[in-house]
Amino acid sequence: MIEFQNVSYSHNKGYGVNNLNMLIKNGDFTFLIGPTGSGKTTLMRLLYFDLFPDSGIVKVNGNSSNRMSIRDISKARINIGMVFQDYKLLSDRNLFENIALPLHVMGFSSNQIASRVDEAIELVGLEGKESHFPKELSGGEQQRASLARAFIKEPDIILADEPTGNLDPVASFELVRLLETINETGTTVLMASHNYNLIKGRGRPIFELKNGILRVR
Repeated sequence: MIEFQNVSYSHNKGYGVNNLNMLIKNGDFTFLIGPTGSGKTTLMRLLYFDLFPDSGIVKVNGNSSNRMSIRDISKARINIGMVFQDYKLLSDRNLFENIALPLHVMGFSSNQIASRVDEAIELVGLEGKESHFPKELSGGEQQRASLARAFIKEPDIILADEPTGNLDPVASFELVRLLETINETGTTVLMASHNYNLIKGRGRPIFELKNGILRVR
């Protein structure tokens, strides 16, 4: 499902990743840990084809970085759901509209959108908040909305980049549990975090990224 083959990428300031090798199988729930600045976001952007490696090959769900056109990038992203630390919800749209956005882009009908958004809202426990705007939601609620938006298109893979970074311990635990629930449907999940205490003891594979170097924890 996800494979890095000797992948290196360097930013202008020298930060990046170096000679990464990683394999994540279909249906796995994998954690990526490492301190701030270790390269976790760079790794996630490589998986989303927002960046392309200086050397090596990134393979995601049958797509290879060395054989990608602009049109291929758009197609590949349909099957990848992204969850960000800063939520990236649109402030001028309510909860329902934010979650529905990917389905509008994909051309779903109004009836299909309404049904799937209702299911996603129920999954993340935000019933009754449909008309609320992001500023009217707590941080934990905004992050659950972000997760619902990522899952609404039923992607093969969910990439969660430090999704608990702005949350309190209770909300962080609840979000990880939600990701585990989504994983149980067959979705492959990769979650990046700097909080080892949050993810240890869950029986999941853990990769550690430090100074751009990846190893199995």
